[in-house]
Amino acid sequence: MSKDESDSIPFAGTSTSLDAADEMERVSSGIYDLIGVKGKASDSHSTVTDCPGKDKNTYFQILHPWSFRPTAASDLDVAMDRLEAELPKHGWNIVDYGPDSSKNRNVRMTADNDREKASVVVVKMAKEDPPMLSLDVVSGCYKVPDGQEIQRF
Repeated sequence: MSKDESDSIPFAGTSTSLDAADEMERVSSGIYDLIGVKGKASDSHSTVTDCPGKDKNTYFQILHPWSFRPTAASDLDVAMDRLEAELPKHGWNIVDYGPDSSKNRNVRMTADNDREKASVVVVKMAKEDPPMLSLDVVSGCYKVPDGQEIQRF
């Protein structure tokens, strides 16, 4: 990652990693609510990652990866279209949208939310069995409070 890329990651504030993980799971829950079709989300938990170019003992990011499988495969397009329409109404700015370079040419959407200091990458995996949306919600860089250590999980 270049210096420019690490500089583009927003500062998310001071927090413990547990509180920051709860916050990113809340952001994920809000995105789930926007999908608007019946289905099942994976039961996944957040993880702590390093902030590129920053002291790994002081700064961290939270990654919350999860997936959504619509009850009806035909609802996959509906779910992706709803996210494309609804995310901007809730403070998200879609910065990238289109097929990826994989052999399946999965449709990939990246959106940033300045207020939440978070980004989401949504990949529509229509050729999976069953079809699903893969979502990665990632925070900006947090700083651990003075005198505390980052809990890694």
